Amino acid sequence: MQRAVVLLSILLLSGCGNSWIGQTSEAREQPRLEPLRIEDIARDTLALPNSGRSIKFAIIGDSGRGSKEQNEVAAQMAAYHQRFDFEFVLMVGDNIYEGPANEEDYRLKFEEPYKALLDAGVKFYAALGNHDDTNQIYYKPFNMDGHRYYTFVPPVDPLTRWDTRVRFFALDSTYVDRNQVQWLAKETGESRAEWKVAFLHHPIYTSGRYALAARGIRLGLESTLVTGGVDIVFSGHEHIYERAEMQKGILYFITGGAGSLREGDAARSPLIARGYDRDYHFMLAEFNDDGFFWQAINRLGVTIDAGALRKPIADRTDRQ
Repeated sequence: MQRAVVLLSILLLSGCGNSWIGQTSEAREQPRLEPLRIEDIARDTLALPNSGRSIKFAIIGDSGRGSKEQNEVAAQMAAYHQRFDFEFVLMVGDNIYEGPANEEDYRLKFEEPYKALLDAGVKFYAALGNHDDTNQIYYKPFNMDGHRYYTFVPPVDPLTRWDTRVRFFALDSTYVDRNQVQWLAKETGESRAEWKVAFLHHPIYTSGRYALAARGIRLGLESTLVTGGVDIVFSGHEHIYERAEMQKGILYFITGGAGSLREGDAARSPLIARGYDRDYHFMLAEFNDDGFFWQAINRLGVTIDAGALRKPIADRTDRQ
């Protein structure tokens, strides 16, 4: 609670279970949102294009428990990796729970659950959560290189030229200050990437228990995300899955269920298009020449959300 109060102050200074689908509002001309009917997707079915020479990745949040449930989600991720060869994973915070992380914490809460993926050469890129030891920025497998916030291009074959078309921005939403906001404005403003993706711990739109704090996050970051041309934002903190209605041209996801769960927290809201809190989950995602595609999957292999986000050709050409 204290951290939430501090977070809101800094932002002001810096300028039983549910599963439901809301009515998706009409998207503006750019981009176009196309959710899929999850009832048509069979269990253990990959709903993504799985194109050759595309960018494939996974997203997890609030994972670092070392629990049976975290390991079951990780096993499901490894199973899907056999069919969908994602190159990297975004971690949206609370990567290692319970105080300062030691060697045993990293082993039980990260290295062992994701051993199959790590052995396959999958890279992990972490953002810090409010339960994370800030020294995680020096833990080499998290690829933070000593920075609380940073940017990177996908670790893919440079011949695909996708490295110039997609850029990721990791933020530290627990300690947002003017320096970080100014850094984000500069980096997003200078990037000519066709797709810009931000990931952070605290959600900007939510129907869950942190809806009030999310307003503070919006006050501090949303205008910079919009001005910088960010297209997609992933967050955690809420131990549920949610996809917001398109907000000022940005698609927001909450994926905080890779090791934590709060059944009953996904409330109905006009801000939220899809909510799920019945089980733990993870996300798969893909960029190809046709757009951005996502699929959220629970630990039993059941798809809980899926769809696509596409841009008009004119907009895609202008970014290049």
